[in-house]
Parts: sequence; structure tokens; C-alpha cells
Amino acid sequence: MATENISNDVETRLRDFFKDFIEPKDMARMLRQVNYALSVSSMRGCKTLESELPYIEDDFYWLNKLAEVLDPYLDVE
Repeated sequence: MATENISNDVETRLRDFFKDFIEPKDMARMLRQVNYALSVSSMRGCKTLESELPYIEDDFYWLNKLAEVLDPYLDVE
């Protein structure tokens, strides 16, 4: 990804997100967990999804928080 495609506003929000809410390493771990759980459950017919559900619920929250940092369309002004 080319960083020149990121506006200053988005860059600031990303910096604040990782400073105020979650460490980048933790976010990367969550992205990998949810990617693993969804991929494997899809291949196995959702048997794995049940055991990964606690992680997916938390990961889902953080993925949505990151999405809001990148493009805040759910914010009510």
C-alpha cells in the first residue's frame, strides 16, 4: 500500500487509534485469528467457528473500530 494514498486526516486517526485503543501487534494478531477462524470454518463446515467464537466476537469489534478510523460512516454528528 502506498502511503501517499492516505490523507493526513486518516493518518492522524490511525495513529490515534493505535495509540489510544490497541497496540498494532494485538491488532495484527486479531486480524490473523479472525482470518484463520473464518477460513477454516468455511472449509470445515463451521466446526472450528464454535471454538473460535470468543476470539471472533472481540476481533469483530476491533475490525469495525479500525474500519471506522479508516472511513467513519457510522459516526453520528
